[in-house]
Amino acid sequence: MPELPDIEAYLEALRPRVQGQILERVRIANPFLLRSVEPPVDSCRGRRVVALRRLGKRIVIELEGELFIVLHLMIAGRLQWRAAKAAIPKRLGLAAFDFPGGTLLLTEAGTTRRASLHLVQEAKALAQFDRGGIEPLTATPAAFAQRLTSENHTLKRALTDPRLFSGIGNAYSDEILHRARLSPVALTGRIQPAEVERLYQATHAILTEWGDRLRAEVRTAFPAKVTAFREGMAVHGRYGKPCPDCGAPVQRIRYATNETNYCAHCQTGGRLLADRALSRLLKGDWPRTLEELEESPSPLPIPSPRRTIQP
Repeated sequence: MPELPDIEAYLEALRPRVQGQILERVRIANPFLLRSVEPPVDSCRGRRVVALRRLGKRIVIELEGELFIVLHLMIAGRLQWRAAKAAIPKRLGLAAFDFPGGTLLLTEAGTTRRASLHLVQEAKALAQFDRGGIEPLTATPAAFAQRLTSENHTLKRALTDPRLFSGIGNAYSDEILHRARLSPVALTGRIQPAEVERLYQATHAILTEWGDRLRAEVRTAFPAKVTAFREGMAVHGRYGKPCPDCGAPVQRIRYATNETNYCAHCQTGGRLLADRALSRLLKGDWPRTLEELEESPSPLPIPSPRRTIQP
């Protein structure tokens, strides 16, 4: 799923192409993409783009008259910039946004259609998509610590909870925890002040470094390969490969459809976190689906400390 650095890279590429331009037409190829009925899609026609922003992991295109297009790419949704009035790909294509200078295509790989498009009128309606997480790159150390410890979760769960932190997902949380030298299953209720500071610094560093790297790539071309598994990542997607810092093989915890990657030598004192032993803990501290993680406003179950495995 595209996360904060990836979404910001998309926005960086889109602004010079569409901001200030007239949206001539929106073509919907898959009816499951559109999740709202009022206002109608045709109300976008002929309106100028006045701003683009990120809202969590969503892309918001603001049109004149306080009309907002809200895109959530979920796991496999991707954006492509093509020549004006380009055809929508038959197998992967979901929608096209036609501008005078080109067409923005929305595609989604796979057979499960999770990407979504909402159209809402006025800023107060847009607020329903704000999950409440603070922005990790602008949060003060005190605000970061307060959010981190406001509920008792594993560190992995806390970092990826959109009600706590905005824009962090599975990939960058792995990288952050590795940089901070912290176990993904350590509980926020037991974390020490020095560890909170390390996590804060690691969060800022990882998101800044990857943001700078991805923005540099889009200065010459529209993002063509947005993926959760990037060359240069330390642990995410690198199960069995050597940790770049110590050389130990990267380990993994699998639960439901999710996977966490970590280095036992760097993060857990050499102890392996066995999938089977952790299944009960993670079942209580992780949603069953990505949709639940992204959409559900209700608090998720908190694991009892008595059932945890010491990181």
